[in-house]
Order: sequence, then structure tokens, then C-alpha cells
Amino acid sequence: MENEKKIHVDVEGGLRLDKSLSVHMPDISRTQLQEWISHGHVLVNDTQEKSNYKVKLGDVITLSIPENKNLDVNSENIPLDIVYEDSDVIVVNKPTGMIVHPSPGITSGTLVNALLYHCKDLSGINGVHRPGIVHRLDKDTSGLLVVAKNDNAHKHLSKQLQEHTVVRRYIALVHGEIPHEFGKIDAPIGRDQKDRQKMTVTKTNSKKAVTNFNVIQRFNNMCLVECRLETGRTHQIRVHLSYINYPVYGDPKYGKRKDDQTNGQYLHAKILGFIHPTTNEYMEFNSTLPTFFKDTIKALEEAMVNE
Repeated sequence: MENEKKIHVDVEGGLRLDKSLSVHMPDISRTQLQEWISHGHVLVNDTQEKSNYKVKLGDVITLSIPENKNLDVNSENIPLDIVYEDSDVIVVNKPTGMIVHPSPGITSGTLVNALLYHCKDLSGINGVHRPGIVHRLDKDTSGLLVVAKNDNAHKHLSKQLQEHTVVRRYIALVHGEIPHEFGKIDAPIGRDQKDRQKMTVTKTNSKKAVTNFNVIQRFNNMCLVECRLETGRTHQIRVHLSYINYPVYGDPKYGKRKDDQTNGQYLHAKILGFIHPTTNEYMEFNSTLPTFFKDTIKALEEAMVNE
């Protein structure tokens, strides 16, 4: 059974079909909307169109929203570092090396597999492979991540992310000696045309991206910095810091080849704050750095003392 929704285009003529739908359905991700379009759940004037179709004034968009399917991703008894949990949300401290959700060729060992075993009730807004996932962390980025346990919580959290009101602070160990205490990187990020698996600062097919940072500690030709996100683009911190020539240590994509990449990039999502979707209270969580991260900082401190 499907829920049918009709949208009359009256103000946003000229937009792509998927962007037009986003105007009317801001709580649904563009990826999900594009998936519905490609599977024929969206018709324009009773005709199936592609996501890049330019809507016109007077068009009638019919959206037949499919019911959530039973999750076909297997639950797995994988230990989780749960920082907070209630009936609406669960905050997890993700370890480095763990992938957030399944994808083609990767169906086990992910955070989603572990969450399905732990709580069984996750929102279905992002489909069968990403239940409850509101935002992501890269595989080799550790730290805090909030997951929605129902659709209402998912919509509230997604709206906060879209409005850039979620507090996200990361700790990164970077190459180089940054000469100033604070900085702001305002540079658009898009897909790297030479390597589709990488992102880059570009004006072509890009989105606005802003990262603020401050130096916490300095070592010999390295710095420990705190980064505060205003936007949430793929690989944003890693791309931005590499762009200003202070790449994250251990980063296999944007860092230096000579780095020890045993533990992945030295990037940790330390602080996460958001408005609770039911109580409307602000909640903020803080996590400690992984052991390997702390050990490296200690070694850098001792190297400076022993000079």
C-alpha cells in the first residue's frame, strides 16, 4: 500500500524535479527522493520523469510514497559504546574502522548491523540499508553520532542538520605549524572530476562548505586543532584542511603518503549537541579521544620535552 501526495508547482518553476520535491518535503533526504523518482514513485502530469527534469508552473507532481519495507539487513551482536539512549534517539561513540551503514559489497560489520541487534526499532526514512541514520562519519573517523529510533525523531534531527543548528566539534591532528590561533575555511566542495572517490574544493557542481578551527596545541611541525562545522559536506574537514596545506595525519585520501595509516585519519567527533525531538531540551555530549590518538599526542609531547 502507498500514500499518495499531489504537489502543484506554483512558485518554483525551473527547478530540477528532485529539488522541487525538496522544497515541499524538506524532511526527506535528496537521496531518498531521487530513489523514489528512479523507481517510478514520482509522476509529473501522470508521466515518469528523471530527477533532472525541470518543473514548470502548473505541473502536477504525484508522489506515491511506498510503505517502509521490512529491513533486510541482518542484525549482528557487535559491541556498541552507547553514550545515551531513550525512546527517540541513541547516541553512539563510533570506533575508528567501523562503517556506518551497509552498501553494495558491504553487508555486515557496520554500525547499522550492530544497532539493529541492540534496539530493533529504528526510523525507516532512509530506507532499508540506512535505518535511523541521520548523519554519518567516515569509516576511519571516530566519535559521536546520533541515530533516530523513529520517523518523528528522524525528521526533527534532519531539520536541525539542514538548518546548521547541530553542534559538531571535531579534534584533528594535522601536519604543519599553523601560525594563527583561529581560522575559517569558506570554500565550496564538490566531487573531484579526476577521481570520483574523492571530494575537492571546486566551483564546479559544488556546495557551500564552511569549517571553523582553532589551534589547541602545537608540536614539532604538527598541530592539534578543534574544528567546528557550519555545513556537513562529505569529507569536509579532511578536504578543507588539506586545501589550506595542513592535512589530517594518517588520512589515506587527502593526507601524506608517508604517514602511518594503521589507525586511519586522526580525526575524532568529540562534541555533539542537538535539541531533543520530543522534550525540546538542548543536549550535548562529549567523548574521549581513542587510545591510539592519546598515545600519539603523548609521544609528540615527550619528543618536544626531550629536544
